Amino acid sequence: MDIIQIKDRKFKPFIPEAVIKEKIKEVADRINRDMEGKNPLFISVLNGAFVFTADLMRMITIPCEVSFVKLASYQGTTSTGTIKEVMGINEDLTGRHIVIVEDIIDTGLTMKRMVESLGTRNPASVHVCTLLLKPDKLKVDLSVEYAVMEIPNDFIVGYGLDYDQQGRNLPDIYSVVE
Repeated sequence: MDIIQIKDRKFKPFIPEAVIKEKIKEVADRINRDMEGKNPLFISVLNGAFVFTADLMRMITIPCEVSFVKLASYQGTTSTGTIKEVMGINEDLTGRHIVIVEDIIDTGLTMKRMVESLGTRNPASVHVCTLLLKPDKLKVDLSVEYAVMEIPNDFIVGYGLDYDQQGRNLPDIYSVVE
């Protein structure tokens, strides 16, 4: 892993793919135990969570379903604070156990809005699973039951996360060089 350039920014190695997958397996094992017999519906937040969701789902051993929602709140390296639903959820959520799968939670505003929105659709439960959590940046009270890793408030790219739509295909996670 070397320093890489994406557009006008340089990024240094941060978390290797092997470590990411090892930590995902630990969370998947917890979900398998916690959701046994519940046939959870995993709702993956596009675009960033698609790589994480694919790896997580291959490690889930209980009966389950997966669906996708597309939200937008980022432009470049910062959140706009405005969240728009680009592609919604069509499934009936009544009585379902929902696990929202997100790539990264920083302020928590997007996730809090999504949890509240799903809660109006009468699910049995709503759980949050994120690859990365920035606890120092959280602005809202949010229960994140399944956080694969907590990280500092650095801008990162790779493993599905992007910088201006570039770098999602990198197998490792890199942090920006200031």
